[in-house]
Amino acid sequence: MPDPVPDLQAVDRLVSRFQALKKEISKVIVGQDQVVEELLLAIFSRGHCILEGVPGLAKTLLVRTLARCLRLEFNRIQFTPDLMPADITGTEVIHEDRATGQRTFRFVRGPVFANVILADEINRTPPKTQAALLEAMQERQVTVGGVRHPLPDPFFVLATQNPIEQEGTYPLPEAQQDRFMFKIYVKYPRWDEELAIVRQTTEEAEASVEPIFGGEEILELQRIVRRVPASDDVIGYALRLARQTRVDGGAEAPPDFIREHVAWGAGPRACQFLVLGAKAKALLSGRYHVSVEDIRTVVHAVLRHRILTNFHAEARGFTADRIVDRLLETTPAEEGAQVPDAELRKVLRP
Repeated sequence: MPDPVPDLQAVDRLVSRFQALKKEISKVIVGQDQVVEELLLAIFSRGHCILEGVPGLAKTLLVRTLARCLRLEFNRIQFTPDLMPADITGTEVIHEDRATGQRTFRFVRGPVFANVILADEINRTPPKTQAALLEAMQERQVTVGGVRHPLPDPFFVLATQNPIEQEGTYPLPEAQQDRFMFKIYVKYPRWDEELAIVRQTTEEAEASVEPIFGGEEILELQRIVRRVPASDDVIGYALRLARQTRVDGGAEAPPDFIREHVAWGAGPRACQFLVLGAKAKALLSGRYHVSVEDIRTVVHAVLRHRILTNFHAEARGFTADRIVDRLLETTPAEEGAQVPDAELRKVLRP
């Protein structure tokens, strides 16, 4: 049986190395602090991410740098309209033994067999190829010819997509988007950040990073995240945020702005990811319990791709993020009697 709560030494070690990890990434990636933090929260929560932003914002560079800092095997898959599922998962080929002449099928692994997969421009390929990632993301395995092939652990799919180009694209179906823990918006840098980017990328010297975590350490940290206590009141707050987005009877009385602007709301997986993301946020902040503020920190990244707006909302420019903002304004936070960190430390292992 795992420990119900993380020990103090493990938490302190995690916080210090988390700061070192962000410092290493900042040697290559200028700014984008929120993007980096959300990406790391998802990884320590054992989740996958969608990175959405216009070209040239270093989405690919960020993922590659992260893989180097985590000492993980990295593969990039460039999604194109002619990409086939077997090009991702792998395929069986006929192998002939020259000594005996006997022919057998041999499985040739595809690029999905790595720790970090960059699904670059995932909306550039048809749905049947996009769906090739579903089993890999959910079950951490690939089935070819009736044989299951386990994927390496840890395993993360980090997909990118371009929001400004619509011609020749295939938007991800809602069911596949739901497999991603976070949808992260990568925005334009500030003036001082862009100035530093131009200086850094037009000089001869190239920044190098040092690995901070290994694969086994990441797996251990993922287990520690799940041991962080969360009260029923905090979990209930996450449930209220997600359940109020449902207009099909899932919520007892959804707000008027939900009925007016939402066609489909978030499912139970959103509640799971809200709590997991909040646990990672609390732990990486050096705290030993989850608060309502931790839920608020991750709610946009969790819900924005799980709320399907209707035509009326699109006509008025009422985006999913604006709906989440309204939810945060109208949903009361009843934390109840929370256990302070000072009291919780008494029951943790020294």
